[in-house]
Amino acid sequence: MVKYFTLVLGSLMLLVISACASPGSNVTLTGQAWIATELDGESVLLDTTITAEFKDDGTLGGSNGCNRYNTTYTVDGDNIQINSPMASTLMACPDPVMAQEGVYMEAMEAAAKFEISGEELILFNEAGDALVTYTAGSNELAGTSWEVISYNNGKEAVVSVIIGTQITADFGEDGQLTGNGGCNSYFASYETDEDKITIGPAGMTEMACMEPEGVMEQEQLYLAALGMADVYRIEADSLQFRTAEGSTVANFQRSSAP
Repeated sequence: MVKYFTLVLGSLMLLVISACASPGSNVTLTGQAWIATELDGESVLLDTTITAEFKDDGTLGGSNGCNRYNTTYTVDGDNIQINSPMASTLMACPDPVMAQEGVYMEAMEAAAKFEISGEELILFNEAGDALVTYTAGSNELAGTSWEVISYNNGKEAVVSVIIGTQITADFGEDGQLTGNGGCNSYFASYETDEDKITIGPAGMTEMACMEPEGVMEQEQLYLAALGMADVYRIEADSLQFRTAEGSTVANFQRSSAP
């Protein structure tokens, strides 16, 4: 009898362990940026990115496809309340994007329940209708490659990369950042801790480039900006560096190079 009881108990424990170890079972509401794939039953517009990042301290922020928003939220079991009104930046985007933004913000305010299955998060209203479907995004920087779109020039301005030049950033698994500054190859160490980043002093080769005009100054200003980075955020194919105070340091897009 004892032997039989032990066998049954062992089988039950295996079932519990197996259920807990199922793929994606360790994904929780907090700890990653969620990227929206469907909104009100329709796919999110191409070339727009809608995100939500739920913090352990009860704050919620992200992009609604045009503007950035932030608010607070509370959770009780699978019940969720996203508080309104939500603060938002005031950029203007094309009409379809603005219309999508309105639908998304209304959906967030109507959210009453949530469900996480694997790496998918769904927000529902009180009636049980799906409002927004997200997939878990990775905030892992190591092993990724990027191209710079714009950077802080140290004069309280964020400027675009000069046409005809390309600045790259490759974050190695070994904690080394390498890339091309538009003329020279550069290298530096980097460390991350959750969404915090520290980039060490950069070294570089010593080529001189005369064209296009301003390329050498751009390179120096970009490398100087890297040292200002305190926080990073990855949202789909976009990467942003900011200072601890929230000022933009640099904006990147994921590299299309093989």
